Amino acid sequence: MMTEQEYRKQFDEEQSVGWEAIDAELEKIYGEQEPRHYAAMIKWWMGGNDPLDGTSIYDCHAPVFHRHLVSYGMSELYFNPERAGQEYSKWGFEFTFRLAPYQGDDEYNNAEHEPIWAINLMNNLARYVFESGNYFDAYHFIPTNSPIKADCETALVGIAFVPDTQLPTIQTPHGEVQFLQMVGLTQAELDWLWQDPKTNRCKELVDKMRVDNPDLITDLTRTKSYV
Repeated sequence: MMTEQEYRKQFDEEQSVGWEAIDAELEKIYGEQEPRHYAAMIKWWMGGNDPLDGTSIYDCHAPVFHRHLVSYGMSELYFNPERAGQEYSKWGFEFTFRLAPYQGDDEYNNAEHEPIWAINLMNNLARYVFESGNYFDAYHFIPTNSPIKADCETALVGIAFVPDTQLPTIQTPHGEVQFLQMVGLTQAELDWLWQDPKTNRCKELVDKMRVDNPDLITDLTRTKSYV
């Protein structure tokens, strides 16, 4: 583990140390593709409403076209020698989301119109973590108490968290960061999970989904339940 002294020798106050570590991992997948980044107007620590400092959106073309969203803000992003060598970087994870374009929206297959609703959902989940102190981990799940996209006739009303299908857990100078991919759930799937929430049912459900959706891309038009 990196000591505070080693950290100060390697980095300076102008560097976004944790942010750069995330970008370096994304570059391995997307190369020179420039993501479309949406930043919080006012940072949380400055009194803003959004816990996430920002979210980047990449276009992923395999196995089918979808958008890959990655959050910045659940882990330690900036120069902070006092956090050098920790086991986990802040909350120890960042959110990701893989979304099929939704034809009912202006966002459909148009890079100029993004799924902003998904960024808002990420911020709502982040707000829950920041305010409650309860963190998410792989194969946790949570109901959203309404469709995951407001004003939409989707059957998806909950979220499961799984290790991102392409991004591995990374070790940063501030500690470990896991990329938790959000996967939309139907009410039937949530009901089945709640029957025995302390077992590995969520992993069992997700493994069923992988058979015909290996990248676990969330499609708002999905009506099939895997239970």
